[in-house]
Amino acid sequence: MSSSFTSNSTSTVELKPSYNIPIVLVITAIPLLLVQPWVGLIFTLFGLFLMFQALTLRLQFTATDLDIYRGEKLNRRFPYQEWQNWRIFWNVVPILFYFKEIKSIHFLPILFDPNTLKTCLEQRCPHL
Repeated sequence: MSSSFTSNSTSTVELKPSYNIPIVLVITAIPLLLVQPWVGLIFTLFGLFLMFQALTLRLQFTATDLDIYRGEKLNRRFPYQEWQNWRIFWNVVPILFYFKEIKSIHFLPILFDPNTLKTCLEQRCPHL
């Protein structure tokens, strides 16, 4: 397992966490707490929830699958052969990763390095 991208599509790449979205939400919540306490509280809780997710979840690109781990435990495996499409929303400020499998659709907030994510996706499953 490597922590940065390599050009070998058979190697396993683990994406580094990114705390950009949770930090922006918590910082945005500070003035909102003064003006609209309930809205500020919602932003704070959501930002802290995403921070926890960024701390505990790991995405690994293998030669055949996208694996999601919580700690050392494999939570979910998404074989590329079942993917129909993928997209990263808002390339300038990437905040959402979408991919469609044969039987389901998935939306994930970008809580990991967006550049490595895009590189791995383009290498392992080019736009379908």
